Amino acid sequence: MREPVDLRRQRILAAVQARGSARVRDLAAELQVSVVTIRRDVEELTREGRLRRGHGVVRSTLPAQELPERVGGDGDTVAVVVPERHSYLYEALHGARTAFDAAGVRVALHIAPQVPGAERPQVERALADGARGVLLAPRWRSSATEEADYGWLAELDVPTVLMERRPPRGSALHAMDSVCSDHWYGAHLAVEHLVRLGHRRLVFATRDDSPTARTLRAALAEIAGAHSLVEEWAWTLSASRGGLDREPTEVTDLAAVLRKTGATAAVLHGDVDALMLVQQLAGNGVRVPEDCSVVAYDDVVAGLGTPPLTAVSPPKGEVGRVAAELLLRRIDDPGAGGARSVQRIELLPALTVRGSTRPA
Repeated sequence: MREPVDLRRQRILAAVQARGSARVRDLAAELQVSVVTIRRDVEELTREGRLRRGHGVVRSTLPAQELPERVGGDGDTVAVVVPERHSYLYEALHGARTAFDAAGVRVALHIAPQVPGAERPQVERALADGARGVLLAPRWRSSATEEADYGWLAELDVPTVLMERRPPRGSALHAMDSVCSDHWYGAHLAVEHLVRLGHRRLVFATRDDSPTARTLRAALAEIAGAHSLVEEWAWTLSASRGGLDREPTEVTDLAAVLRKTGATAAVLHGDVDALMLVQQLAGNGVRVPEDCSVVAYDDVVAGLGTPPLTAVSPPKGEVGRVAAELLLRRIDDPGAGGARSVQRIELLPALTVRGSTRPA
């Protein structure tokens, strides 16, 4: 299915702002669309004053900042490794860049392709090039691919911070610095909003290809299962990407799940899947919000839907900024060693109420 235009342009904007400039052909390859499509998007973003065009190059319009001198002198570089085609993390990346820019630190951005274990060679290349620290958001489509990275990550000898990733307790990475959204609290916001509106039967639909999806599914099940006012709930997939290491899973028709459970509300993860599922519901005669209230999770493009979707919004940019600042502290004070406690920082999401929810 085609990616919404607004989401693609947001990804273009985030990618260019994160790097300062980018070649049109590189953007086309990264987003897996034609050069003509990218040029058309760039023309519109330029017309809006959000980008500047050159000959085959796109530049950010963000004003250059007067960068303060840092301890360690000029030439400090940090490696930032994020998955390809991941708009959610690109917002976090933009937040991280503001902190690195303010500190006068150069960012070496590495985009990991969609294959298991793709992050390791990217990190090794960055370290060979002299990176003094690593800010990392592995794709980790499954628990198995996540655990396969624990060994080499635990052995890195430069400051490393995980961004929007929280290894489980007792794992080899439990004692690695990390900054992420509190997705349990985000699930709590969604369920409480719907329950306050009088909804007692709920359906949860999450993806199956990220640590966030796994955390969110577990949180929704725990919260709904313990809630005294939730009479019945069910879970299904919102989409299945599968990935190159496994086959996609069949996605159950959401309208059928709603009918089977008698549910009047749903929490859908993430935004693009939520928008498409709302369209599918309309095609099956289920109106939002008249027949079913919907809360989306991520809030990247949820507000662009018809109707605009009520959404839980993790603090994506803030997660990136805080993670970058933590990494900078580690780099500036290498002598602290074990004297400084490892930090596992969680930031709380917020709920934005729009037109897709109403009283039962």
